[in-house]
Amino acid sequence: MIIIPTSTEHLLAAAARNNAEWCAAVSRSGHFRDALWCSPRRTPPLYPDAVTLAPGATAAEVLAGVDTAAPGCSVKDSFAALDLTPAGFEVLFEAQWIHRPPGPSAPPAGRLEWHELEAPGELAAWETAWNGGESTGLFHEGLLREGIVFLAGRDGSRITAGAVLSTGGGVVGVSNVFAHGAHNDAEADAAWAAALDAAARHWPELPVVGYEHGEDLDTAVRAGFTPLGPLRIWLHIA
Repeated sequence: MIIIPTSTEHLLAAAARNNAEWCAAVSRSGHFRDALWCSPRRTPPLYPDAVTLAPGATAAEVLAGVDTAAPGCSVKDSFAALDLTPAGFEVLFEAQWIHRPPGPSAPPAGRLEWHELEAPGELAAWETAWNGGESTGLFHEGLLREGIVFLAGRDGSRITAGAVLSTGGGVVGVSNVFAHGAHNDAEADAAWAAALDAAARHWPELPVVGYEHGEDLDTAVRAGFTPLGPLRIWLHIA
């Protein structure tokens, strides 16, 4: 039976767990402990080597589970509770966990045509649109087999917006939201609306969570999300 979190404390823990499961799925590495998920080998770019799952996770626990000898180690401090400065880390950025209760959402407006990826071959085109460069194979076909939903907003034949939905922790996680079209603000709003519409269709009983900062946080709030609490991303620099 899925236990659906309702309090802020439980939603924060669920959001951290959901995000850690998404990072583990993309990275195809790591393991879960009581207070964190960690990978002893370097994860793909933009994905952390550790995610704390409880505010009581300690710096010693985190550092014991990651590799700081090779460049690029990063840690998602889900409760903004760690001080990793003595270990040679600095804060890369801070963000807010966000939450929206379960329930129907208005379908996305605008001129983009939205669909869910079904064939593994579509993932390369989606990644290229997401990162604005080339596909690296980051989003492997196993993600589709695990029931993770990749949404693509097309302007004609070209993907210009998208989002990812994944379950875990009793919630639906929204991540990798992007919009790169000529009407960026409108398409960003449409991407969040498409994500909420898909979440309501697939998992109507589950709350929706994620994390954002800056203008992306403002867009999420316009879509009906509420900030839950802070997190920090730490990057090893020494």
